This record gives sequence, structure tokens and C-alpha cells, in this order.
Amino acid sequence: MAPAKGVFINCPFDKDFAPLFEAIIFAVRACDYKPRSALETGTVSEPRIDRIISAIFTSKYSIHDLSHCKGEGDERLARFNMPLELGMAMARRYQTRGKKEQHDWLLLVPEDHVYVKVISDLAGFDPMKYDGNVETIIQRVVTWLTTRSDTISKTTLTPEDVLDALPAFQAGIEQLKKRWGPEPPWTRLVEAAGRTAPKLL
Repeated sequence: MAPAKGVFINCPFDKDFAPLFEAIIFAVRACDYKPRSALETGTVSEPRIDRIISAIFTSKYSIHDLSHCKGEGDERLARFNMPLELGMAMARRYQTRGKKEQHDWLLLVPEDHVYVKVISDLAGFDPMKYDGNVETIIQRVVTWLTTRSDTISKTTLTPEDVLDALPAFQAGIEQLKKRWGPEPPWTRLVEAAGRTAPKLL
């Protein structure tokens, strides 16, 4: 796959975030890009960090959600896998700066998130904020991807188009879960997104 078509998705994998994760996958596929993730290979004998680095470094774009970077549970500990992976994407952008394959990334945060207090070095950036709903996250992702230089002159796709087609993808996920169990293979999810996504033009 050409790196220019890859979009690495860095977000929580837990049950509560699943609808948003699936919405991001669908939005990416609808924009004619290929979703990438640490989940894609299923290679448990290879460290996850190696899979993540490989996916980021072979994708031109990446999407990072920091919504779970806050204290959770009895110990009030935050999960910092997402900022770590964002740092990798930032390093990749620096490494490819000025080149055709320069890496570009989108940062997503909930409207009330104090991300600057968590990572003060992000104060110079403008993340896209969303209200925690599928509708808003699709709007943010589609808006960003359809304004990249690879796509901007090639599509009339709107977030509304993607939202209208989303129920068909959600039904496809339920069918996959009946066949494969609660965690269908990544490739099957991406295929289902491709089958149900609206036309790019």
C-alpha cells in the first residue's frame, strides 16, 4: 500500500470508546484512505510498539485522540500510550519535513480536556475539539482529510454523506461480530467500511 493512502489511528481501544473508534475507521475509509492501527497485523509475537512505529512510519497521516489522558480508577492514573504515539508522529513529521511524503497529523480532544496541563508542549498547536459524539468526530475527521493536498481537489464528500452511510457500516460490524466474536479481524472491519462507504466523488 502506498504510504500516501495510510492513516494511522491512535485512540483508546476500550468498549466505551468503540463507537468513536469505528466512526473514525469509517470516516477514513470514506475519504478513500486506508485506516492503519496497531491491531492490523494480529502478530502477537512482535512487540506492539514495533507494530505502531511501523504503521506510523509507513503512513502519511495519523489521527490522535487524547480523551483518555486523565486520571482514572482508584489510583487516578492516566493512560499515556496516546501521547507517546503522538510523539512518534511528530518525530516522523520532523524526519520527513520538506519531502513529498511529509507526515501530517490531526489531534482530537474533548471540549473540556485540559491537554495543555497534561502536555504543555502542545500549547502551540490547535487541536480539533469535539463533544464526545460520533457525529462530531466524523465531522472533524472528514473535514481534515478532505482538505489534505492529496484529496482537496478530488472530492465533494461531506460529513453528512458519511453520517448517512454509517448505519450500514454499524450493521456490518454486528454481522462480523456474529461470525468472529467481539473482536473481528482488523482487515474485515476495513473491508466492511469500504463496502458501505459513500462514493468519494
